[in-house]
Amino acid sequence: MFETVLYEVRNQVAYITLNRPDKLNAFTEQLNKEIQTAIKNASRDKEVRALVITGAGRAFCSGEDLAGVSDDMDHGEVLRKRYNPMLLELDRCEKPVIAAVNGVAAGAGMSLALACDFRVASEKASFVEAFIHVGLVPDAGNLYYLPRIIGHAKAMELAVFGEKVPAEKARELGLVTEVIPMDKWDEKVAAFAERLANMPTKAIGLIKRNLKASWHSNLEDYLERDAQSQRIAGQTADHKEGVQSFMEKRRPVFKGK
Repeated sequence: MFETVLYEVRNQVAYITLNRPDKLNAFTEQLNKEIQTAIKNASRDKEVRALVITGAGRAFCSGEDLAGVSDDMDHGEVLRKRYNPMLLELDRCEKPVIAAVNGVAAGAGMSLALACDFRVASEKASFVEAFIHVGLVPDAGNLYYLPRIIGHAKAMELAVFGEKVPAEKARELGLVTEVIPMDKWDEKVAAFAERLANMPTKAIGLIKRNLKASWHSNLEDYLERDAQSQRIAGQTADHKEGVQSFMEKRRPVFKGK
C-alpha cells in the first residue's frame, strides 16, 4: 500500500515511519501523500488510540528533497497541493500524535514535528529552521506552531538565525517533552505512546479542540465551548469508568469510548 512510509499498528498505537533513509527522509510529492493517507487511516481505525510519526535511519526528516526543486518552481503551489493537505489531515486527527524525532528535523521536517501534539527526541536529535539559509520563509505551518510552543521572541530567533538546536536545548525551550537515550529509544517511545493510548481518547480529542479554539475565542464563547465539551465528555464510558474506579479505589481501565 505504501512505498515511502512504513505503517504498523501495535498495542493500539499506529506507527508511521518516513522511509527514505538514504535521502534523510526528505519530502517528495509521494511522501507527502502517503503521510496524509497514513494519518487518515489511523484516524479512522477504531483500534488506534495514538499515533507516532518517526523516521527511518539517522534522520527524522530533512525537509524538501532539493533534487526535485527547479528554478521555475512555484513554491506556493507546492505548499497548497502537497503540504497543506497533509498538515490539515494531521490537524483534523482527534487522537494524540507524537513526533518521535530520532535525528535531524530540518525545514519542513521540523514543521511536521511542530504540528504534532507531543515531541520526544533522541539524544542525537536536532531541530533546524533551515529555510533562511536558502532565502526562504519557514513554511508548512511552521510559524503558526512555533510561537505557540516557545513564544514569539524565541520563535523569531530560531527562524531568523537558523541555528541547529540540539535535543537538550530543545527540551529547555519546551520544544520537546522528553529526551531519550538511543539505547532505550524504541522502548521509551512505545511506553510514551502506549501511556497516551490507554488514556480517555475522546477527552484528549476534546482537549485538542479546545486548546486550538482558545487562541481565537473570546471568554464568553470559550466558556460555552467548555460547557458543550464537558457535556460530551460526561456521556462517555470512560468518564463513568473514571468515577467508578475512584469510588472503588482502583486504577481506571479506559477503553477510548
